[in-house]
Amino acid sequence: MIKIGTTIRAYRLQKGLSQGDIEKKTGLLRCYLSRVENGHTIPSLDTLSKIALALDLPIAQFFAGDALGRQLNTQKLSDDELRFLTQIRRYSTNLNDSDRKLLLAMVKKFAATAKR
Repeated sequence: MIKIGTTIRAYRLQKGLSQGDIEKKTGLLRCYLSRVENGHTIPSLDTLSKIALALDLPIAQFFAGDALGRQLNTQKLSDDELRFLTQIRRYSTNLNDSDRKLLLAMVKKFAATAKR
């Protein structure tokens, strides 16, 4: 079964967008978007088309059994974790290999210190 709301949330977070960002781009109320993402409301094709346009995706992407949905379901990341990792990915594309290694070493150090 396709869970449109979960798919919309996954793509929105992957692109680093908030529900407010989608609201501005589509004119759909944030509370409506929340209801869609949480599976309380199923959007019409017209509404889904607006959301797809705001996310810069073809509408068919919401119905594809793609790797993103499977990846998110197996990892069980919270919204905050997914948002954080999306930001890291966005900014790390500008780093050279040496800087990436340095960043990873810093993250490992922070993680090791936080466990204590």
